[in-house]
Amino acid sequence: MSWGTELWDQYENLSLHTQKGIEFLERYGHFIRDRCTIEVEYAAKLRRLVKSYQPKKKEEEDYQYSPCRAFKLELNEVNDQAGQRELIAENLQANVLRELNILVKDFKEDRKKHLQEGARLMASLAGQIGNLERARKAYEKAFREAERALDNYQRADADLNLSRAEVEKQRMNMTVKTQQCEEAKTEYANQLQKTNDMQTLHYHTAMPDVFQHLQELDEKRVKNMRNYMMKSVAIERAVAPIIEQCLDGIEKAANEINEKEDTLLVIERYKSGFQPPGDFPFEDLSAAKSYDSNSQLSQPVMQPIHNHLTVKGTVSGGKIKKRVGLFGIFSSNKNNVPGYGDGAKEDCSDLPPNQRKKRLQQRIDEIQAKIQQETAARDGLMKMKGVYEQNPALGDPMSIEGQLNESSHKLDKLGAELTKFQGYFDEAMRAGLNLSSPSQISRKPTSNGSATRPLSSRRSSHSGGEESLSRSASDSSVSNVNTSQPVHKKSAPGTPQPIHGSTNSPESGLGASRTSLPGSGGEEYYLDELEAQPPLGTCRALYPFDATSEGSIPMYDGEELYMIELDQGDGWTRVRRISQPIEGFVPTSYIECNLYNT
Repeated sequence: MSWGTELWDQYENLSLHTQKGIEFLERYGHFIRDRCTIEVEYAAKLRRLVKSYQPKKKEEEDYQYSPCRAFKLELNEVNDQAGQRELIAENLQANVLRELNILVKDFKEDRKKHLQEGARLMASLAGQIGNLERARKAYEKAFREAERALDNYQRADADLNLSRAEVEKQRMNMTVKTQQCEEAKTEYANQLQKTNDMQTLHYHTAMPDVFQHLQELDEKRVKNMRNYMMKSVAIERAVAPIIEQCLDGIEKAANEINEKEDTLLVIERYKSGFQPPGDFPFEDLSAAKSYDSNSQLSQPVMQPIHNHLTVKGTVSGGKIKKRVGLFGIFSSNKNNVPGYGDGAKEDCSDLPPNQRKKRLQQRIDEIQAKIQQETAARDGLMKMKGVYEQNPALGDPMSIEGQLNESSHKLDKLGAELTKFQGYFDEAMRAGLNLSSPSQISRKPTSNGSATRPLSSRRSSHSGGEESLSRSASDSSVSNVNTSQPVHKKSAPGTPQPIHGSTNSPESGLGASRTSLPGSGGEEYYLDELEAQPPLGTCRALYPFDATSEGSIPMYDGEELYMIELDQGDGWTRVRRISQPIEGFVPTSYIECNLYNT
């Protein structure tokens, strides 16, 4: 079906139809443009929303709880979704809107050109028809005048009263008019033939070509409309898997929320370490005279608690510390943090025992990280100095000397600070041990494990202390095991309950024993620095285990380990890694033991 044959007489309607079609395509382009604007605004609002709910620096400590961590992950996923919305807008503008605007402009120009050609053809045909009509009217006028001249001549020839001259005049007039009539007839016949030929060409060839071009233009418009809609769908479908991954990430974060784990974290965060107050003694006023002697026999031995009692009768670290924030839970108490407040002490002795050990351990970890960073920087300077010495053209080796001296000074200072805080930590551990009951001192994994030593007991054989500090930084990085978050394994058996209040002192029963070597000047060393205890056998991990208490070490499923000490009835076995000289305790129910024949 063709517009040229079926709609040969619908030029005006076709002109209006193509105009409306192009306007509709242009309207679709406006829709794409407005949608891109909305996508960009939506992405910007999402990013602004994520930014406004990002945790502040003072709230980072609260984000150890699983709901807070899950919410932070959700913020990241929403931020990724905002990026995908921006990508949709960018692709729509580049691949749809830009091409569509160019196409609309081309359609308008082509339509105008084709309509002008059609108007020219119609004007030519109308002009030829006008010429034919004028020729027909001239022929009709000449024919009537010729008939009138013939009639006058016949009447004059029949009238005997007229002279011969009058009759000849009428004959000559008749002859002229007849000749003019023939000429007009010939002209009319020529114009008629020309008009018929032009009309046939117009309605069967010229105008059908114009209509065919308009038809192709309209079909192209419709086809491109379909393509642009499909391209819009493809652009959005391309980011759908990523958005689906974002939703999966939010769902995974929600599934990782663990109320039991958060409960244990709250205990770990706020536990003071003090023992509950004992019973108040009965004061017998009737026996006032013998009160001093009898009270010493009758009253149980109890620890002074009056300095630790709060208004609610509970134990605290001294003064009542006010918490602010939502329900008093998700807020940081700066009075408990060393370095905050006016009354904070360097050794954190104003904090409860558990909180004191926690703060000191954090400070030790920070110092060790700084030592590792400074050691790496010093090693880089040493390598640079060596390169300069081998090739002086690259630089002066002496220019590095000042930086090396400054780095050594920093390492010495950090080492001294680390030794000081290690002493504070040992003191806190001994204080925690003294607060524990005798039943709690039977067997406890130490915080550093028996295979790693405190930096305060290591020798420093060099005057600058650089080598010992770099070694201690690398050793201490192994000794720090994450003990803040217990891990619950579904497939593994129950983990033995660790006993808190452990210490590095020899009184704990698990710390490496100390001895004084001849010529050491009274300096103490751990025996495991001199000679490692021989293994009793090997064991294989049946389940993966994370370090859930002080002194324990993590292991992965199927890992082979040396057995250093058998289970003494508390559910823990002391092991040593085969690949690294690291010792610690693991649950006995998590391993399969294989003792040596000896």
